Amino acid sequence: LDTGIFDEGRYFDVFVEYAKAGPDDVLVRITAHNRGPEAATLHVLPQLWFRNTWAWGYDDRRPQLTTSKANLVQAQHVTLGEYQLYCDQEAELLFCDNETNTDLDAELPTSVAYFKDGINNYLVDGQLTAVNPAQRGTKAAAHYTLTIAPGEAQVVRVRLSQPTHEAPFADFDQVFNARQEEAQVFYDCVQESVTEPGARAIQRQAFAGMLWSKQFYYYDVSQWLDGDPKWPAPTGQRQQGRNSTWRHLHNADIISMPDKWEYPWYAAWDLAFHCLPLAMLDASFAKQQLRLLCQDGYLHPNGQMPAYEWKFEDVNAPVHAWATWRVYQMDRKLNGGNGDHVFLEAVFQKLVMTFTWWVNRKDRDERNIFEGGFLGMDNIGVFDRSAPLPTGGKIEQSDGTSWMAMFALNLMR
Repeated sequence: LDTGIFDEGRYFDVFVEYAKAGPDDVLVRITAHNRGPEAATLHVLPQLWFRNTWAWGYDDRRPQLTTSKANLVQAQHVTLGEYQLYCDQEAELLFCDNETNTDLDAELPTSVAYFKDGINNYLVDGQLTAVNPAQRGTKAAAHYTLTIAPGEAQVVRVRLSQPTHEAPFADFDQVFNARQEEAQVFYDCVQESVTEPGARAIQRQAFAGMLWSKQFYYYDVSQWLDGDPKWPAPTGQRQQGRNSTWRHLHNADIISMPDKWEYPWYAAWDLAFHCLPLAMLDASFAKQQLRLLCQDGYLHPNGQMPAYEWKFEDVNAPVHAWATWRVYQMDRKLNGGNGDHVFLEAVFQKLVMTFTWWVNRKDRDERNIFEGGFLGMDNIGVFDRSAPLPTGGKIEQSDGTSWMAMFALNLMR
């Protein structure tokens, strides 16, 4: 269906690039291109906000975003400390609170007047009272109104930094250029054996996607099952529902996600495969990821590896041993033949527990013919292989048995 929305190139291309001047000093460059035949206006709003943890009932100390001069947002947090968001050029600073709009749901408690949809309502609906005139809150945006000529581009620059800067944009382009040059040197080394330019570009884009999908993941199953102090207690259905047998699981780590475009989650199957290309870029991170799922806050006491957030007790194909061995080999090659036996041993000990879980739970007749269920792959049948059969009985799966044979062979390496 061609809606005509892109006729005559009437759209904007917006590129967002990041570069670090230091661990707590992040530069952001937003470049907007007008692809159309005439000048057009674009509203650009870099935003800064605090995750609303004060409403849970554990710690009601509220962080604060304020401003003391033009083009500067100051952030204060009891744990993170103080940060500054520097905005280049003239920007209209808009503030509200990261709180649900109780005008839309009167049953929700609130102690604020400027809700998290305030910036949208101010800009889109013209509600001038939707943002805080005192310019403070827990969510803020720098509003730029750009009029871009046809075929031209304009750049917006912001800098989020813990160190303070008298001239935050004096070295901005220099830092970006330095990071780009360093990245080029790094990839020239990684891609030394890839000579065809098109193949190099495709591989580098794939690497970028892998690195971009690293994300902080937090999930405390026990806390989720019990609910938060300031909110109504969960129903009994939650206590008996999915993940209810995984109270031990407490995740608070940087994890390679399957993708960045939906709610962040990890899957044991996906993560194992991710670690191979990641090992080409950062072998230490790849090894850390494989060890992560074997830690006590992840691995079930019975030895089962968590499948994915939707249902940890589902079964993924046991590829962790294969990925561990491959990453070990890749890391050994990068280190001149010196393999990380500590890494190999640490994962092996936990995977023996996982292997035992498979033998005890998925081979009911003790004939080395395995069941398994969905197994994490997209070969979904007409019924749910992870659920009891409507006719009774069980499924002896050729793929489950094959995966276990592979698991055993990889453990024996």
